[in-house]
Amino acid sequence: MPDVLKRTPLFAAHQSAGAKLVDFGGWEMPLHYGSQIDEHHAVRRNAGMFDVSHMRAVEVHGAGAPAFLRYAVANNIDKLATKGRALYSCMLNHDGGVIDDLIIYFLTPTHYRLVVNAGTAEKDIAWLEALRLKGAYEVVLTPRNDVAMIAVQGPQARRIVGEMLPEAAATIAAMKPFNSVTVGELFVACTGYTGEDGFEMIVPAEQAVMFWEKLQVAGVSPCGLGARDTLRLEAGMNLYGQDMTDLTSPLESGLAWTVDLKTERDFVGRKALQAKPVAMQMVGLVLKAPGVLRAHQVIHTTKGTGEITSGTFSPTLSQSIALARIPVGIAVGDSVQAEVRGKQLECLVVKIPFVRNGQSLI
Repeated sequence: MPDVLKRTPLFAAHQSAGAKLVDFGGWEMPLHYGSQIDEHHAVRRNAGMFDVSHMRAVEVHGAGAPAFLRYAVANNIDKLATKGRALYSCMLNHDGGVIDDLIIYFLTPTHYRLVVNAGTAEKDIAWLEALRLKGAYEVVLTPRNDVAMIAVQGPQARRIVGEMLPEAAATIAAMKPFNSVTVGELFVACTGYTGEDGFEMIVPAEQAVMFWEKLQVAGVSPCGLGARDTLRLEAGMNLYGQDMTDLTSPLESGLAWTVDLKTERDFVGRKALQAKPVAMQMVGLVLKAPGVLRAHQVIHTTKGTGEITSGTFSPTLSQSIALARIPVGIAVGDSVQAEVRGKQLECLVVKIPFVRNGQSLI
């Protein structure tokens, strides 16, 4: 493994725990700690934690911050009216393709915090800087390289995090999704990528190992990228670079709910989205025969062909599932065929998500 890979403040903890380390977007990250399946079930049944320090927090300060973000992202930040409130959005290019998906936190009317994906962080920051300069917005963008991020997810996550932070236990117990609170030097957000209750915590880099070890002592299982992927797919959550890219429209990626076309507000990519008819849709698939659905397999429908964007064997459902982009006009309950190793296998079109809070929604 080349030495050029970046490492998070928790890298030594992963090594000492015997993690299988892999290259993930230029970062040396844990794939699993022995059993991806056990880690998946730990999150669904108890609590698991993920090192997500490779993702980048970016502070947006200045009087021009609201106007800047109204133009830069597809969702409407005017929905953010209370301190700590969060918003999920796509950031689009001028052709309506997805540059990245991100979370925006409202801290004050002149201070927002963005969390962007690891593999796109440098591209995102450069894009935002270009928009800032072109529009002469009165904002300063500050990437945070001094923090780590730990996601704690699962039915016991709220109890465990509350016990670790007794001074904020009541707030954490009552916190609703897409809200956050600052506890001393910690930033605790009720967000996640697993379809379970839980939190994503931003901590000072020098305190990351201490928090990781405290969580482990409290019964939280370390989990790697493998379990993170099966969990997010069961939860019907897109992965940037697979389910959407800078060449795909959010309206054809199951993300229309993140695009504000109701107000008159202009934003990057709006004109392109409105000019192009929506011909494809994102759906969930369940394989009705033995086998495993994988990305890039062709899907045959009565309206034409499509493609699987993400596929796996679901540990919770004990069957293969997938996200697929297929022609508009195919409905939930219809049958389609997936090309798997030269055979056309029947799949049922289902509503996304497949699993939420540990329960099958199929």
